[in-house]
Amino acid sequence: MGLLSSYYLPGIYVEDCSVEVPLDWRGKSPAGVAGVEAGEVSRLAAESAGLEPYGPFAGKNIRLFYRTLCLPENKSRELPLIVYLQGGPGGAGPRVLDACTDGWVEEALKHFRVVLPDQRGTGRSSAVDGHRMEAVAAEARELGLDEAVYQAEYLKRFLADSIVRDFEYLRLAEFGGARWVTLGQSYGGFLTLCNLSTFPAGVAASFVGGGIPHVPASAADVYAHTFPRMVRKTTEWYARYPVDQERVVLLADRLAAGDVTLPDGSPFSVRRLQLIGGGLGMKPAPERLHNLLDLAFSDGDGSAASALAAVDGDVSKLYVNRGFAEAVLSNTGSSSNPLYWTLQEFIYADGELESPIRWAAAREAASRPEFSADARPLMMFGEAMFPWMFEEDPALKPFAAAMDVLMEDTHFGKLYDTEQLAANEVKLQCAVYFDDLYVDSGLQLDTLSRVGRSHAWVTNEFEHDGLHGGLVFKHLLDEARNRGDLDGVL
Repeated sequence: MGLLSSYYLPGIYVEDCSVEVPLDWRGKSPAGVAGVEAGEVSRLAAESAGLEPYGPFAGKNIRLFYRTLCLPENKSRELPLIVYLQGGPGGAGPRVLDACTDGWVEEALKHFRVVLPDQRGTGRSSAVDGHRMEAVAAEARELGLDEAVYQAEYLKRFLADSIVRDFEYLRLAEFGGARWVTLGQSYGGFLTLCNLSTFPAGVAASFVGGGIPHVPASAADVYAHTFPRMVRKTTEWYARYPVDQERVVLLADRLAAGDVTLPDGSPFSVRRLQLIGGGLGMKPAPERLHNLLDLAFSDGDGSAASALAAVDGDVSKLYVNRGFAEAVLSNTGSSSNPLYWTLQEFIYADGELESPIRWAAAREAASRPEFSADARPLMMFGEAMFPWMFEEDPALKPFAAAMDVLMEDTHFGKLYDTEQLAANEVKLQCAVYFDDLYVDSGLQLDTLSRVGRSHAWVTNEFEHDGLHGGLVFKHLLDEARNRGDLDGVL
């Protein structure tokens, strides 16, 4: 084990570790790199191992960081393993503060040793940001290659097909090949089905909260389902807090002048304001936005009418509070997680595409006039990215040239094997949130109807982030144990 450090958090013993993995897994297998017997190999794993890597990446490695947690009294005990498949894309593993930080962690620590990897390109796992993209461009120049194409090929190595190979190598090389339980949140559900398609033999059981992808995958289909829910979520927010609708209208009218900036110098436009609705699929988002808008206007008593009266009805003279602008930047900026927007639509790219993705969310938004920056009431965007973000957000600008290439690309790694999933023998227990803003419940259930040994708990009690409370994982775990799905594990 590449142990870096060990220490205690309140109620938890922690080990920080790091290993090297290939940048490009094509032409390699996790078992081969780990130096162990491969055993039974799935079709997807065999096909990938037979492909040629992208030439300039051959022999290049990156770092994979992971953290293990257990109760202090279990430090020296053999425990079953549970690995957390983080949401995202581009999300680092959770940084817990104590045993009660996150609902699922508190429950998992009672039964398992918890493995928290930083997915490649995130956190301490060779993080990909603007600085790294500039270095990749410099490598391309040294090799005499097209910079944007080289960057695009680099970014394609940070999707699910590579992530699950990292984790399989981790299981084989660092945990002695022990079968583990997987727990996926949001994008972690995409990783779960990719893993069950590729390395099912290493999985004892799987749990997913709000993240089963539709198979076959289609970014355009996803946004056709989610944009109507964005309207509903926005409308419900305004109905709950009518004062917020008034403040948003006044803000939008002021921002439309185009002379307001955010603290990082990027334009504070109406469309940037629409991004603050990204969290409306999580609790308690309406309340967070309600409190955020309290800071919008320095003049008056915080209401739209008072702010407008303070400038004698002249919208152009409204002063947008800088503390509010700071909060909007924090809410919508990408500096801490640039891969989230960069890879957002490519998580739906499964193998050879019939046509390029070409900004699926932007195309859907353009077809719906209610999302126009001129529309009133102003609709909020959920989990949707747009070309202008890579022109205006300083953290995303270094990715812009590669995005132009990727949006026209049709060649991606294969993620799902429908025959393997239909014959799946790994017990899969999922929480499907009926009102999920980001991952359509109907599409989730359609996929699960074609995955063997899968069970769905459909509930409208929770939003997309329900796993982070204290009830969801315990419910899933209890259901699995009551069916005997964890016999031999717990």
